[in-house]
Amino acid sequence: MKTTAALAAVMALSAGAAIAQNDKYADLDRTGWPESFTVGTASQGGTFFVYGSGWANLVGEELGISGGGEVTGGPMQNMALVHTGDAAFGMTTMGPARESLEGTNPIAPGLQMTKACAMFPMYQTPFSMAALASSGITSVETIPDGARIGFGPAGSTSDTYFPAMLESLGVNFERRNGGWDDLGGQLQDGLLDAVAFAVGIPTPAISQIEVQAEVNFIDFTDEEEAQIIEEFPVAEFAIPADTYSTLDRDMQSVAMWNFAIANCDLPEDFVYAATDIVMSDNARMLNIHGSAKETLPENWTKNTVMKWHPGAARWFRENAGADIADDMVYSGGE
Repeated sequence: MKTTAALAAVMALSAGAAIAQNDKYADLDRTGWPESFTVGTASQGGTFFVYGSGWANLVGEELGISGGGEVTGGPMQNMALVHTGDAAFGMTTMGPARESLEGTNPIAPGLQMTKACAMFPMYQTPFSMAALASSGITSVETIPDGARIGFGPAGSTSDTYFPAMLESLGVNFERRNGGWDDLGGQLQDGLLDAVAFAVGIPTPAISQIEVQAEVNFIDFTDEEEAQIIEEFPVAEFAIPADTYSTLDRDMQSVAMWNFAIANCDLPEDFVYAATDIVMSDNARMLNIHGSAKETLPENWTKNTVMKWHPGAARWFRENAGADIADDMVYSGGE
C-alpha cells in the first residue's frame, strides 16, 4: 500500500508539473493535434534511438500528449515513414534526405518523399571505425582483405555511405548489417573484424565495448579524408579525444548533418510548440545526449535540402532571426 501511495503521489506531482508546463502553450490552436505521436529513430544501441526517444518523451510531457521513439532502420526509412504519415516525426541525415527527395531512396525507388519537412537541426554525424586491439587493425590501410565489417542497419546512413567510402579507398571487405547492439556483441565475440559507424557521438554501443575490451579507433589520413570529401556530401570533422574514455587523441573524420523531420501536413502550431520545446532549452537536451550540444538555433542554416515545416520555419524566424526563403517553406500540395 505504501508503494501504491507513493506511486500515486508521483503521478499527481507529474500531472501537476505537466499542467504548469502546458500553460506556455495554452493559447496555441490545438485543432487537428494528434492524441499521440511517434518519432522514427534507428536501432537500439545507436545515438538516434537515445536522442529521438528522449526528445519524443520531452515533447509529450510538455504538451500532455503520449509520445515515444520507434525503432526503425534509420534515416532512409524515417524519410519514408514521415512522408507517408506513419510517423509524425523522425530523424534523418542530409545525404539520405537528398536521395529521398530525388526519388532514389532504396525503400521506394521513384517516389519523391516531399511530405517530409525540416523541423530542427540535431548534430553532425561523424564517420569513424573501431576494431578490437587484438585484431591488429590500426588504420584503413591495415584492414585485411575480406575483413568482416559491420555497417549498422540496412539503409542507415552508415550502410548507405560507409561501404562506398571504403571501396573508394581500395578496401575489400565482407559487408554485415544489424543493430548496433548486435554488431557490438559480434565484434566482442570475434565474429566481426571492425565496425564502421556513422552515428552521433559518443556512440553507446562503442562506449560499452571499450569498458570490456581494448579498442583501436581508426581515423582517416589527410589523403583519405580529402578523397572522401571530394567524392561524397560530407565535410571534415574532428572527434574530440574526450568523446571516449580510451581515445587518446582527436580523431580525424568526416561528418554529415542530421535534422529532425516532421510530416509536412501536421498542424502548424503543433510543430511550432514541439520545435520550441526542443530548441528553447539546450540544457534539457544535453541531459538526453551529449551530441545535443549542436542542437542550437543558429544551426538552422545547415538545412540546404528539405522544405521547412511552416511551424518550424515560424519558430526559427521569430526566435533565431532566420531568413528562411518563402520558397523553402512547405505550402501544401507539394
